[in-house]
Amino acid sequence: MATSQYQQFLDEATLFDPTSDCSLGPDCLYGLYVSWCLLKGLQPHSDAAFRTAMTRCGIDVTDSRLTMTGPAAAEYILASYPAVA
Repeated sequence: MATSQYQQFLDEATLFDPTSDCSLGPDCLYGLYVSWCLLKGLQPHSDAAFRTAMTRCGIDVTDSRLTMTGPAAAEYILASYPAVA
């Protein structure tokens, strides 16, 4: 069975960390997803579709216990704080 776009995003751009005090909230998680899509040349789905997909993947977007990693994390940070670049 093929890996879904959402599962690929989770595998490549997030890390599960149940002990983290700064896990990604819904808006940051979606922003990271958008950055990941841009790097992959994919059209991001709507926030509502993303949240539904995260639920199907077993992720509670309000308590994700996920942190960001990889190139999408760097892209997201630079896009969020353009004065840093």
